[in-house]
Amino acid sequence: MKKWKIVLLAAALATAVVAGAVGGRWYGANRKPNFSGSADLYIRPGCTVEEVLGMIPDSIVLRKGNLRSVVRKNLADSMLKPGHYVVEKGKPSIYVARMLKGGWQTPVNLVLSGTMRQKGQIARKIGNQLMIDSAQVREALDDSVLLSGYGFTPKDVFSLFMPDTYQMYWTAEMTDVLDRQKAAWDAFWTPENEAKAKAQGLTPKEVSILASIVKAESNHVPEYPSIAGVYLNRLHNGMRLQADPTVAFIHGYSINRVLLRHLQVDSPYNTYLHEGLPPGPICVPSKECLEAVLNPDRHGYLFFCASPEMDGTHRFAVTLSEHNRNAREFQRALDARQAGKS
Repeated sequence: MKKWKIVLLAAALATAVVAGAVGGRWYGANRKPNFSGSADLYIRPGCTVEEVLGMIPDSIVLRKGNLRSVVRKNLADSMLKPGHYVVEKGKPSIYVARMLKGGWQTPVNLVLSGTMRQKGQIARKIGNQLMIDSAQVREALDDSVLLSGYGFTPKDVFSLFMPDTYQMYWTAEMTDVLDRQKAAWDAFWTPENEAKAKAQGLTPKEVSILASIVKAESNHVPEYPSIAGVYLNRLHNGMRLQADPTVAFIHGYSINRVLLRHLQVDSPYNTYLHEGLPPGPICVPSKECLEAVLNPDRHGYLFFCASPEMDGTHRFAVTLSEHNRNAREFQRALDARQAGKS
């Protein structure tokens, strides 16, 4: 009897040891934290499990062998779903496998800001932040059928873009991007803003066109309402806008200074030759510029030119003679600066 008791006790102990080992391994894989920090994983089509393991810095892994064995056991190359994922501090090893297999993506920030004067710039900006190829973005911006579904055309697509930061999945398609832009456009054009546009004699798209000119004129935000007021005064007085940025747009923004020969190009965007607004925006206007057109400074200015202080501000004038004096002062300051560089 004593021998049987000893055998049973030994068997029980062995079972307990095995169970403890199995339980310990299970706990280590499924419950025990294995990361001291976080890491971003960008999984493209065709990515392998070994490449995934290489993306996770060793410096944040507490038990490297545990991570490798758990991921290799529970994840195959065919199970990987493209996307942006975040390995979070305090998570167990199994979380990585489950996250990638389940497609538990973490959104990224799509930042649309800064200078967007050409479709290629927009394409590169989006392509650099999302998985979508920039060539596909560029193609979409000239797709009349696609854009018509949003109420826009390749000529006025700049108006559709509303600069801001948007949370999106890294694997988003161009239609997802356009959906978000249309939602932002609709949110901006409240009945109140539509009424403000109407009070200026403009449609929402015409507000975008004028706002794009304001944006191309200056980076000095406090002056936007004053610049918008000048162009609105010209429109209401039946004057030509004579906006240099529209001429620069015709030349693909390849010229640093607009000269007399540049003004001779017969284009509907040449506001020196044609009255009224150009047929489309010349860049993506910022919300500050849209607001400036809707809420312009009330003044009698019809002219403005860069300040001789070269600080990004402008001098405004009511009469042409006053404007010409300002222009001469600026030209003298510019000549002196160029002579100093020489």
